[in-house]
Amino acid sequence: MKKSYSSILSVLFLLGILGFTFFTMMPQWTSDDDAPLTEFSTKRALEQVKNISQKPHFVGSENHDVVANYLIKELQNLGLETSTQEGFSFSDWGTLTKCKNILARIKGSNSNKALLLLSHYDSAPHSYSNGASDAGSGVATILESVRAFTYAKKQHKNDIIILFTDAEELGLNGAALFVTQHHWAKEVGLVLNFEARGSSGPSYMLMETNSGNAGLVNQFSAANVKYPVSNSLMYSIYKMLPNDTDLTVFREQGNIQGYNFAFIDGHYNYHTAQDDINHLSKNTLVHQGKYLMPLLDYFSNADLNTTQTTEDDVYFSIPFSFISYPFSWVLPMVIIALVLLLILIFIGIGKRILSFPEMARGFIPFLGSVLVSGLITFLGWKLLLILYPQHNDLLNGFTYNGHDYIVAFTLLTLSICFAFYHFFSFKKVTMNHYVAPLFFWILLNALLAFFLKGAGFLILPVFAGLLMLTSFVLTQKSKWILNLFLSIPALLIIAPFIQMFPIGLGLKVLFGSAILTALTFCLLLPFFGSFKRKGTASLILFVLAIGVFARAHYYSGYKLGKAKSNSLVYILDADKNKATWATYDTNLDEWTKIYLGENPKDAEELSAISLPSKYKTEFTFTADAPMKILSRPIVEFLKDSVVGKNRYLKIRITPTRKVNRYDVFANENLVIQNFKANGLSLLVQKGSKYERKGKKLLSYYAVNQLPLEIEFSIAASSVLDLDLLESSFDLMNNPLFSIQKRADWMMPTSFVLNDAVIIKEKIKPSPKVVKTIVLKVGKAIQKDSLVFEKDSLRKP
Repeated sequence: MKKSYSSILSVLFLLGILGFTFFTMMPQWTSDDDAPLTEFSTKRALEQVKNISQKPHFVGSENHDVVANYLIKELQNLGLETSTQEGFSFSDWGTLTKCKNILARIKGSNSNKALLLLSHYDSAPHSYSNGASDAGSGVATILESVRAFTYAKKQHKNDIIILFTDAEELGLNGAALFVTQHHWAKEVGLVLNFEARGSSGPSYMLMETNSGNAGLVNQFSAANVKYPVSNSLMYSIYKMLPNDTDLTVFREQGNIQGYNFAFIDGHYNYHTAQDDINHLSKNTLVHQGKYLMPLLDYFSNADLNTTQTTEDDVYFSIPFSFISYPFSWVLPMVIIALVLLLILIFIGIGKRILSFPEMARGFIPFLGSVLVSGLITFLGWKLLLILYPQHNDLLNGFTYNGHDYIVAFTLLTLSICFAFYHFFSFKKVTMNHYVAPLFFWILLNALLAFFLKGAGFLILPVFAGLLMLTSFVLTQKSKWILNLFLSIPALLIIAPFIQMFPIGLGLKVLFGSAILTALTFCLLLPFFGSFKRKGTASLILFVLAIGVFARAHYYSGYKLGKAKSNSLVYILDADKNKATWATYDTNLDEWTKIYLGENPKDAEELSAISLPSKYKTEFTFTADAPMKILSRPIVEFLKDSVVGKNRYLKIRITPTRKVNRYDVFANENLVIQNFKANGLSLLVQKGSKYERKGKKLLSYYAVNQLPLEIEFSIAASSVLDLDLLESSFDLMNNPLFSIQKRADWMMPTSFVLNDAVIIKEKIKPSPKVVKTIVLKVGKAIQKDSLVFEKDSLRKP
């Protein structure tokens, strides 16, 4: 009976620690109507978000200028001298557009380097996103924090620059324009960038640095942020992967480091029509303010030069704490753990409380629970995709009931672990069986010490486990109260990753969370192993898992606010004089079937059109569409001449209808030299050869219908093979089409060119245009040079 009570108390304690960990990870919003003007007010920040995110305001849209003018006025109302930076930017994404950055500056008393507060104000195109979270929340956080800071008239040494960049969603163009062309960029010592990749959840801090992170870690710790959520594992992985925030441009092009603050939960609202103020979590907005206010106070007076270092630190956060230590400690800590384990094994065998056969048997339930949990979760998710094909509709890979799936598979994993230790631990679980998971965790940390040092903090729960084993070896008793308290490090440090991995990377990595859950269970074996009725515990957890799966099934459908995404574009092939409806959807619904029919064709005929998108999404189905009279762009060859072995071209493409985007493609075998677009070379272009992946030359987002001019050279013997896609984002309201409005439980698919009218055509010289060029160019070129007309050669 006493054992049963201890098990119940242990479960309650475990649930209490987990609840504390997740509940205190971020602040909880309460009404702050009476917040002093010297403090950050979530209510005031929400009012800013509301004003910014009333309508979609992507680059080139009418409301884009409305939002820009609003932000300029708000900065001026704070008494700040405000300016704008306008110009074309050609980013390393191959994206060209005209940007309008918004800037203000607060002078410090003795500034050496300036602190820059950064967020972007444009919303995502194609999907009718209002940009409330991404990144209206970041802009509002900065506006409200600066308002409180200036109202308090706080003394500060460093200048503070406020920068709201443009065209971040297109290719980080506004940031590139500032870093490469604005004279303030050289004065920036540190950047605080506020971003979003979802609509809720805690805001994670991620550092951007070209060298070591120790300086940034120490300064962040000194700022005494109350709710830090960050760790060096995220930092290490982040440095290994391609990054895509404005701060990345500062680091790569300006060698300027800083911090990103971004929230990632509610990822299904990211870049969608549901990115509105109703879906933005108030708790999340509070968290952003809780970051910026103390950081603004601290870094406005700190020596920003001290953030530069070559050393790296391991760091992690637990509720209300931020802990760090040098990378150089990682390997010695692993060695100490291994030596301590070997000593304990030696002493235990000497006392005859440990034996090699029993320790070896411990690997059976350990490996079985880990491998079976991972395999069942992997196959289980594959099965769910078959049973619920609608889960493929959301390209980001996280469903509306995704949190239910995380809980269900976690419960199922715990059930499997209890079952293995019930059936395969023979008479009972002993500390002999604990040696296997301890050895594995030390081996895992040894690998991390060489290949992923940022995860070095995972050795700390192992030391807690070694203390459990030490207590047993010294006293020959397993003390459940001691084991209970020594389980806290694993719960605080590891448990958040079980949820974070599938939220951040998609439900396809649920099997990774299952494996991590099983590994954590085994690391806490002295705690769980003390449960008398493991079989009963396994059955209860299994029933709970089934119940949560049932809940996930109930919420697997769509409704207003949790909409199904779908897509439709109209493509007119001007060369073939043929029109086509096309979609990216794998599951057609009643709306898309209006245009594609019940039996659409596979999109093989459009395989040559590979539009750039976040998830490399291709067209899936097509159907014949009615021909519409669309005004085609004017293509002018301003220059087309051969000198020696090279052919030099300058082409202007001018829209004759309201156009939002041009995509230019070239044959992959065509070597292009000295490529420029509207007078600009690619930001990271090295040498004269234009490096590209696939056929894409560039994407141009038109502002005020400004034309696109491209200039380049190719070998004279090469055949000019260029394709142009001209897109307008007006399929839904174009008077030439009578497109039915989507149902309220539907929304446009994000991350792809959607709801668009597209004209596809070859880029080729016009006889009339070339004749004009000959008259202009013929006098300037040498007599033995050649001019192209309809791809044939003749003397000028």
